[in-house]
Amino acid sequence: MQLRQTIDKLLANFLIIIMSVMVINVLWQVASRYLLGAPSSFTDELARYLMIWIGILGAAYVSGRNMHVAIDVLPSRLNGKTQKRLKLIVRVLIILFCLGAMVIGGSRLVYITHVLDQNSPALQVPLSLVYVVIPISGILIIYYKLSDILES
Repeated sequence: MQLRQTIDKLLANFLIIIMSVMVINVLWQVASRYLLGAPSSFTDELARYLMIWIGILGAAYVSGRNMHVAIDVLPSRLNGKTQKRLKLIVRVLIILFCLGAMVIGGSRLVYITHVLDQNSPALQVPLSLVYVVIPISGILIIYYKLSDILES
């Protein structure tokens, strides 16, 4: 439980930092375009990549806090024991999806972009660094769901 709280806190703080950088970046973008009359060339791309990281890591954070959107029509009609079974099935399906799509698929995407040496146009950052958030988030979600299974 202590490890989960530490991961939650680190992830929350990292998301705050990314969001703060994105706000500063967008403010600079607006200021350079309208006040200086010369739009900055990297800000649009940086904002896009930061938004990707916020969205994907935010999904892992929300999953860990069990605050994700859910339709509870079926679970609310079931008795306690059946509800627990349904939650277990849903958690296992989430683990399988994250393993297949995010960890394995995301790792392949990172590997391919690394091997092909693809860089972003404006920042010249390796795209593998942008995409590495996908398997990281998948691993975090799997950890959270395994933790939920072991707790219940």
